Amino acid sequence: MSVIDSMLEYNKKFVENKEYEKYITTKFPDKKIVILTCMDTRLLELLPRAMNLGNGDAKIIKNAGAIISHPFGSIMRSIIVALYELQADEVAVIGHYGCGMTGLKADPIIDKALDSGMDRSSLEALEYAGVDVEQWLKGFDNVEESVQNSVDLIRKHPFLPANTPVHGLVISPETGELTVVDKQE
Repeated sequence: MSVIDSMLEYNKKFVENKEYEKYITTKFPDKKIVILTCMDTRLLELLPRAMNLGNGDAKIIKNAGAIISHPFGSIMRSIIVALYELQADEVAVIGHYGCGMTGLKADPIIDKALDSGMDRSSLEALEYAGVDVEQWLKGFDNVEESVQNSVDLIRKHPFLPANTPVHGLVISPETGELTVVDKQE
C-alpha cells in the first residue's frame, strides 16, 4: 500500500468517527500572528509546542529554510494576505539550527535532476528565460543571517502595514529552545 493510500484509508475513519470536531476553529489566528518557518519534519509538532501554539492560534507558512527568496513571491503574498485579510498583526520568521539549507549548493541538485531524467534543454531554457538556477537553488551559510535577511525584506516591503512588528528567531530542533535574532517592540 502506498503512503497516500494509507493516509486516505485513515482519513475515512477519521471523518467517520468525527475526530475532526476537536480541531474546529476559524480561519482567523487567535494569537494574531503569522509565522514563516522551515518545512523540516522535526519542527512539525515541536515548534508549536515550544511556542505554546494550539490549533487555530497562528498562520504558519513553511518552506525550505524559512527563506523569502523573492519580495513578490508566494511566501510574501501569504504574509501580506494574513496581515490584511486574516487578522494577523505580527510576523515571526523562525529558522532552525541544523537546517538542510545550510551550505546547500545548486550543482548537486542539478546533477540529480539530470540523472533522474530532466532534459538539459530544460535547464538551458530556464537560463535563457532569465532564471538564475544557481541562485534559486542556493541555501545559506548562517541561519541567523538568513533569518535577518528575511526579516529585513518583510520590514521593507511596501505592502507591510505600518507599525507591524516583525521578529526573527532560531529554534533548536533538538530542545525547542528559541534564540532571538531580532525582536521588534
